[in-house]
Amino acid sequence: MVYHGSQITGEMADKGIKGSMARIVVITSGKGGVGKTTTAASFATGLALRGKKTALIDFDVGLRNLDLIMGCERRVVYDLVHVIHGEATVRQALINDRRVEGLSILAASQTRDKDALTKEGVGQVMQELAESFDYIICDSPAGIEKGAHLAMYFADDALVVTNPEISSVRDSDRILGLLSSKTRRAEAEQEPVREFLVMTRYSPKRVSRGEMMSLEDIRDVLGTNLAVLGVIPESRAVLQASNAGTPVILEPQTDAGAAYVELVGRYLGEIDPQTPVRMEKGFFGRLFGR
Repeated sequence: MVYHGSQITGEMADKGIKGSMARIVVITSGKGGVGKTTTAASFATGLALRGKKTALIDFDVGLRNLDLIMGCERRVVYDLVHVIHGEATVRQALINDRRVEGLSILAASQTRDKDALTKEGVGQVMQELAESFDYIICDSPAGIEKGAHLAMYFADDALVVTNPEISSVRDSDRILGLLSSKTRRAEAEQEPVREFLVMTRYSPKRVSRGEMMSLEDIRDVLGTNLAVLGVIPESRAVLQASNAGTPVILEPQTDAGAAYVELVGRYLGEIDPQTPVRMEKGFFGRLFGR
């Protein structure tokens, strides 16, 4: 099935790479295994479903996984490193998604290391993509090393993904510091990167039993008024969708799929920021009186 996005206009912010109106968004975290790639896949897919032409880039050189979640691993011929080193063009390396119109994927290399990435090379890729796409989504590797730094360097917006556990939240605090000081916008003294929090693997029952940090606990640790873009429940649907090579947002009848639908709506300004963030199954039924 091919999904066609409707033309829903989202608020466009100030200009990004050399005057282009393309918006560059990094999906990042300090800790591995928190759901960055799952979030990147569903976020990019959700934007494309709304009629936004979207490029999704895997920056996790050496540990390529985004192509698996997107179900296009057998179609990868050229990757990001090939493009940076002039061994392929962006057009040759991009993989058009077969299910969602307007969505393209640029895979990471499995055989090179992160030193193969350069700031100049990444900048050239961003510039070329910005000429054809509305959004460029960068799936960052975990941590603060070179690959993660380059994934966030050109960002206009950042989705900081965390789990409701103290080690993950503390690592997110470190990432927030880098976003405010080590990006193109910070160096040029432009408007700062817009930062949003995405909490994954959340269980209201476990929070109520004191086994998991609450949203309020997380915001206390981060010490910031960081906008919460989405709360993704602990759900079997995420694993099942990933194993099937399908972004879970394409399963909107599931709790996790519905949460990602809401996340994209909040990002595009379709949902009033004052509306409580969905935290459990049944939120939409209550919201619409069902």
